[in-house]
Amino acid sequence: MSQIDDLPPLREVIDRHGLSALKSLGQNFLLDLNLTARIARAAGPLAGRTVVEIGPGPGGLTRAILAAGAAKVHVIERDRRAIAALEEIAAHYPGRLRIIEGDALEVDSAALGDEPPVIMANLPYNIATPLLTGWLSPQSWPPRWTAMVLMFQKEVADRITAQAGDDAYGRLGVLCGWRSYATQMFDISPKAFVPPPKVTSTVVHFAPRPAPSPCDQADLEAVTAAAFGQRRKMLRQSLKALGVDPIALCAAAGIEPTARAETIPVKGFVDLANAWKAMR
Repeated sequence: MSQIDDLPPLREVIDRHGLSALKSLGQNFLLDLNLTARIARAAGPLAGRTVVEIGPGPGGLTRAILAAGAAKVHVIERDRRAIAALEEIAAHYPGRLRIIEGDALEVDSAALGDEPPVIMANLPYNIATPLLTGWLSPQSWPPRWTAMVLMFQKEVADRITAQAGDDAYGRLGVLCGWRSYATQMFDISPKAFVPPPKVTSTVVHFAPRPAPSPCDQADLEAVTAAAFGQRRKMLRQSLKALGVDPIALCAAAGIEPTARAETIPVKGFVDLANAWKAMR
């Protein structure tokens, strides 16, 4: 394995700082710096850009991002044990790495720094979906972030990128498809991690849609919750949970009431949400 910088190998860093992965924090460390460099490249050219990284741990991806030329990197790390290791990286790249000790769910990641950031993360599986939905949910759109490169369990990545008609298509796919272009980049074997998780991971690239179809997100979430809550039933049955006549609702949205949720494209759910708002 080639080195991307002249800092110590990650295994040495982990041993020296006692950074055994904690299950309670959902930690699985990537030690192959060639692989972290590949993840960094998935964001496109980083030279001169601002990057926010969530959960850097011992800093493998952080080092790859800095080596790729990012002008400023803000890392948010909850595990106090990792701070010393990250400070060593900061000393190697003076003035370019800012370390924030805290919970990523409580920090406005997109507001860090003066420049709109790229958000990158090997996300702990237990907070991956809440973080993603938060980044896709600001009231003003386009968002402040310019792109996201995030790692998920393969199963979650399939749900994120699923289209109407796919087995994995559901509420998460509708939300992601409404406001972003989400693309699976490549899979990562469990063997690449320490400790190895029980599932394959997938790197997903997100680009914000510049002008999503106008819709109130709360309405879209309510409609998809009703529709996919009984996904095998026809909409004329599942949409009764919305408290309006489902036949009239489907007619207003231009959708067949005998259709099922899994066959309705994102634009169809947007039309249903807008029609439901108008009927209430």
